[in-house]
Amino acid sequence: MELFAPQSYIEASPEVRAAVANGCGAAGWKLDIVPDTIWGLEVTEACNIHDWMYAEGETIHDKMTADRTLLNNLLRLIEAETRWGWLRWLRRKRALKYYQAVAEFGGPAFWANKNPPENLLAKG
Repeated sequence: MELFAPQSYIEASPEVRAAVANGCGAAGWKLDIVPDTIWGLEVTEACNIHDWMYAEGETIHDKMTADRTLLNNLLRLIEAETRWGWLRWLRRKRALKYYQAVAEFGGPAFWANKNPPENLLAKG
């Protein structure tokens, strides 16, 4: 199954990818509460591509593109799975939840370490 990914991701070594991407869910959480599978279907690569695009992104448009790419790649994986077709509608619903979560709550992860200190408002 071919997934959409930026050329920089395709050309990166597995070691470089591993340094940037961590599968589904936020890096650094004590508990991994976002599964790398959707009803038994492995979706780690789609999440890794999303992580990569967040790391490379610089604008809100880049964030939105990364989020839409995640949904597109999840749906590609779901449609390619032929063994459990009866799970397809459940998987699509879960994929949409993954997309909604990053679209609505992914801002802090996207913007982390991208604003130079001189551009931040000081407290107090």
